[in-house]
Amino acid sequence: MIRHIRPALVLFALLSTLTGLAYPLGLTAVANLLFSHQAQGSIIIRDGHPVGSALIGQNFTSDRYFHPRPSATSGVDPADPSKSVPTPYNAAASVGSNLGPTSRSLVARVSAGAAAIGADNPDAIREGWKIPADLVTTSASGLDPDISPEAAFFQVRRVALARHLPEMRVRGLVVQMIRQPMMGWLGEPHVNVLALNLALDAGQ
Repeated sequence: MIRHIRPALVLFALLSTLTGLAYPLGLTAVANLLFSHQAQGSIIIRDGHPVGSALIGQNFTSDRYFHPRPSATSGVDPADPSKSVPTPYNAAASVGSNLGPTSRSLVARVSAGAAAIGADNPDAIREGWKIPADLVTTSASGLDPDISPEAAFFQVRRVALARHLPEMRVRGLVVQMIRQPMMGWLGEPHVNVLALNLALDAGQ
């Protein structure tokens, strides 16, 4: 009996060591050596202090800043731990809304979001801009740090007015911050909202 069990135990211990210990530690070491910034969470430092991650959105709401796309993440209600409350960009609870195109809840939420965005950006609406879809829909993760160039351009007038800056200057900054698809074809052009807002502050 022992003779049959011993090879299985030895193989189990060997594979556990290789795949559960050696491989993760080796991969972590290589990642930190070759891609240290990404391996540490792509943390953005400003004046010696971390201000966020380039991989996780933040809930900017001031007129002085570009706003991200909505987030569907939630967290524990401090007043009642048995309930959850919306906590945008909660990295501990990455989730999409899981609402389908025929969902009345989705239609109501998008309609309310479009109305709020229109109220925040009245000049863009008067000029005939269509509200970009990513400003009223959540991503699959609920943590998307990027918006489309169209979503950024849609907000230029509001940000320029709030900061008393020439509109062309703010628009030019958006153009500078547009990141093209990886290798020219993988993904879509996008703008990192945190990086754009930090660039705005640095230019003030």
